[in-house]
Amino acid sequence: MEKIPTYKKNVNFPISIFYLIYTYKYSKFNLNNMDKAPKKLLEQVRDTLRLKHYSIRTENSYISWIKRYILFHNKRHPKDMRKHEIEVFLTHLAVDLKVASSTQNQAFNALLFLYREVLNIDIAGQINAVRAKRSVRLPTVMSKDETLGVIGALAGIHKLMSMLLYGSGLRLMECVRLRVKDVDFL
Repeated sequence: MEKIPTYKKNVNFPISIFYLIYTYKYSKFNLNNMDKAPKKLLEQVRDTLRLKHYSIRTENSYISWIKRYILFHNKRHPKDMRKHEIEVFLTHLAVDLKVASSTQNQAFNALLFLYREVLNIDIAGQINAVRAKRSVRLPTVMSKDETLGVIGALAGIHKLMSMLLYGSGLRLMECVRLRVKDVDFL
């Protein structure tokens, strides 16, 4: 007597194969995703910042402020906190730590980025935190002759870099990362 394969005995075989393939392909437990754990919050923030082409300095600063915010609230996850916790943290910066207003604004922008861009949570309404006082100090600006005197005292690559900074308005890190292929000689 001829032996009939077991898959031919089962009438629902094509459906069960389709079901297995479908669940394997679209399940979060398939072999491709088994080794990939969900990304941690700070990795998500870093990925989002890089996707939006923020500078590395901004990235490091935002990550630092978000860490400080989480640690200030005893390691609670930001998705469990809202407007009140942001206000308490920003007030703590201004009142207890006596940070400058620009520092407080940077922390605020980091938290705003976290909630809007990473967690997709809209912080409704105005944040009513105690604001740090703005300094009334005027910046010191060198005259054209003083600037040219400083540039003239330099030599080599430092002179070239300072001339680029002064003449083109590049930022320091933009000048440091400048490559020959970035310059258009036409």
